[in-house]
Amino acid sequence: MLLNEETIHSFRVAKVFRENNDKINSADFSKNGELLICSSQDDSIVIYDCLKGIAKRTIYSKKYGVDHVQFTHAPNTVIHSSSKVDDTIRYLSLHDNKYLRYFNGHTKRVVSLHMSPTEDKFISASLDRTVRLWDLRSPNCQGLMHTNGRALASFDPDGLIFAVAIDSQQIKLYDVRSFDKGPFSTFQLSKEHLRDWTGIKFSSDGKMILIYSNGNYIRLLDSFQGEVLRNFSIPGNPRAVSLEASFTPDSQFILSGSADGQVYIWNTDTGNRVTILQGHHPSAVQCVKFNPKYMMMISACTNTAIWLSEANEEA
Repeated sequence: MLLNEETIHSFRVAKVFRENNDKINSADFSKNGELLICSSQDDSIVIYDCLKGIAKRTIYSKKYGVDHVQFTHAPNTVIHSSSKVDDTIRYLSLHDNKYLRYFNGHTKRVVSLHMSPTEDKFISASLDRTVRLWDLRSPNCQGLMHTNGRALASFDPDGLIFAVAIDSQQIKLYDVRSFDKGPFSTFQLSKEHLRDWTGIKFSSDGKMILIYSNGNYIRLLDSFQGEVLRNFSIPGNPRAVSLEASFTPDSQFILSGSADGQVYIWNTDTGNRVTILQGHHPSAVQCVKFNPKYMMMISACTNTAIWLSEANEEA
């Protein structure tokens, strides 16, 4: 079934999970779309079966906490950052709840973590003003970059390029194979007063870059020229909460969480707001993701809402 504005309007909350007692700080779907994983500030990782609509299992990381959880290319392993004690990145087997490897190097909190879409590599950025490249097969950092401000990083959909956002006003593009030679493109943007960028993502076709923040704006850029294509605004965010924004798999739409507990959706082509979805969220929606394979999306505050299209159910 095609994803269009009519389908977007038809999304309804199918189920709300209340597995957590603190805010959910990250979420990710497995590559086959069959599993969802969420991490929370209550130090838990909850695994959901998307096909059965059930919470399968909860794993705890009480000592080190958990944030930025991401599936690797295998549905039974994830990487995640730590939220307390140290700033190590951990490679976890969900099968037996054992750590397979530790990635040491960052000296302050990791604020960005992204798996390569094509290889067993990942990239991390930290408040220590470094960006590091890693390989799941080695505990040693494969590449190190020092930045002159707070950084975020993300791979493009082909895994050949990565973007580094610096100090909420600059984006640099690097070739993965020759990043040590410096960026091949640099885009300078205006900075929003007293607000920070908190996430950067490429669209699935690689043509656009999405930037979200702890403010009330989202920016959509042309990934080749750095031109700002669209600016999207959401209601006030007085507590400066990081509000995730995501593309749909076809790059047609952008969805965003909000401080008022709703999900806002825009058309990337026209820039028009398509709808505001009313979820069962008592607080700010900090995580939103669209399933890569199924007509399903999730939004999360302390609760996790699974959204399905009524049009899909009727079909």
